[in-house]
Amino acid sequence: MPIRVRKIIKQLDETRLENGRAVDPVHRVAFVGAVIENPYPGEYVQDLVTLADELGEEIGKLVGPACVELLGAEVEAFGKAALVGIEGEVEHGSALIHNLRFGNVFRSAAGGTELLPAAEKVGLPGSPIDIPLKHKLDAKTRSHHQTVTLQVADVPRPREIFVVCAAANTGRPLARLAAFGAETRNQ
Repeated sequence: MPIRVRKIIKQLDETRLENGRAVDPVHRVAFVGAVIENPYPGEYVQDLVTLADELGEEIGKLVGPACVELLGAEVEAFGKAALVGIEGEVEHGSALIHNLRFGNVFRSAAGGTELLPAAEKVGLPGSPIDIPLKHKLDAKTRSHHQTVTLQVADVPRPREIFVVCAAANTGRPLARLAAFGAETRNQ
C-alpha cells in the first residue's frame, strides 16, 4: 500500500534566553512531520502490524534523516509522535510510530541507541501534540527529559495521520537538576 503524503512540515525552534539568562549553546529543537492519508479511517482493522511494516520504513525515511539535517547540530535528545484525525483511532498512529522499521531509521540517523519516547492521540485540525524527548544514548539523563509542543493549523484533517520526529541539540535550557541517582537528602 503506497503512502499518500499531503504535506511535509519542518520547523526549527531556537531558545536563546530563558528566565532572562543567555542559553549557551542555543537550545535548538527540530521537528519534521509527514501528513499522510489514513489508510483505515472510520473502520476497524484487526491487523495493523502489516500496515506498520509496509509503511514504517518509508515514513521514517521521509522524516527521520530530514529532522537530523534540519537540526544542523549533533542530536542529543529525540522523540516521536502521531496525531490522528478524528475519523481514525489512536491505534492507527501507534502502529506507525511503534514499529522498528520507522524508529530504526530515525535512531540511526540521530546516532542513538535508546528507544524513542513517544506520544500519540486523536485530535482536530490545529490540535497541539506534545512530544517527549530523552537523551539518545541514556534515557536516565535528567537534563534531557523535556516535552516540546508542535501545532499546525490545518493538521490533521479528519482522515489523516501526522507522524513527527523531534530532535534537540542539548538538554533543557539552563538544566541544573542532579543526575539520576545522585540526589542527596537533607535529614
